[in-house]
Amino acid sequence: MDFRVKQPNLRILKQPEHRLRSLAERALETRGLAERVAGGAAARLRPALTSLFAVWRRLATSAVALLTVWLLVHVMFGANGMVVYRQKKDEYQSLQKEIDALQKENDSYAAAIKSLKTDPKTIEKEAREQLHYARPGEVIFVAPSPIVAQRPLTDAARK
Repeated sequence: MDFRVKQPNLRILKQPEHRLRSLAERALETRGLAERVAGGAAARLRPALTSLFAVWRRLATSAVALLTVWLLVHVMFGANGMVVYRQKKDEYQSLQKEIDALQKENDSYAAAIKSLKTDPKTIEKEAREQLHYARPGEVIFVAPSPIVAQRPLTDAARK
């Protein structure tokens, strides 16, 4: 049996300058190898990466175009789109006209109420027309209401 201890193949550097110099030499050696490997890999991968980039660009362009079309449809026909906006605008305008007409009618009623409370001529006019009041010595003539002819309810009554 051999019990000899093998010494590892180590270099022992005694001064810091030697350590720095040997580290720089190793870096230069490995840098050249790394550049050769990377250059060859880049040359092999360049066509594949170029076609991959072209496909990616086409997909991105298609996605943007699809998004644009979807946004256009949503803006035009969505829940708050232009079609609904125009309908609501027309409805708003018709309701505004109705509000204006009702406001005018309300103003006329308010004016009539004010005149009935304060104007003696208006009060007299309403008393004469509705209650058939008259001044002393006046005679009121009331025309009879027109007679409405009744229609027979069945065909047998017509014969």
